[in-house]
Amino acid sequence: MGIEVYLNFNGNCREAVEFYADAFQTDMQQIMTFKDAPPDPDFPIPEEAKNRIMHTYLNICGNRVMFSDTLPGAPVTIGNNITITVMSNNIDNLKSYFEKLKQGGKVGMEIQETFWSKCYGSLTDKFGVEWQLSHADKA
Repeated sequence: MGIEVYLNFNGNCREAVEFYADAFQTDMQQIMTFKDAPPDPDFPIPEEAKNRIMHTYLNICGNRVMFSDTLPGAPVTIGNNITITVMSNNIDNLKSYFEKLKQGGKVGMEIQETFWSKCYGSLTDKFGVEWQLSHADKA
């Protein structure tokens, strides 16, 4: 299990990742845009969001730092655009952490299987800290 940092941007994620890759002299990793995700009729991606970054990461000083753009209209507050990500192969633990963290908080995505993870959920806890919990094998 590990704790990782997730940085969110408002449409300029690609520029930020290229900047950090150069600054830390690390290789660019695969970039997934929102248009690369399987279509979901219940959650269509707006045309202006399709080329935004859905997910990428860099290896910085031996640690994975993840990056994403938000969808248009989702506010990004500089300084509050960091999410703590808990990675684990133990689905029962992930579900337990999620249930406890969501008490008094706000669920962004209920914990569930997704196309990228066997078990994934996101929430903001009662202290305003944003969390993502994800199964490590397919993260």
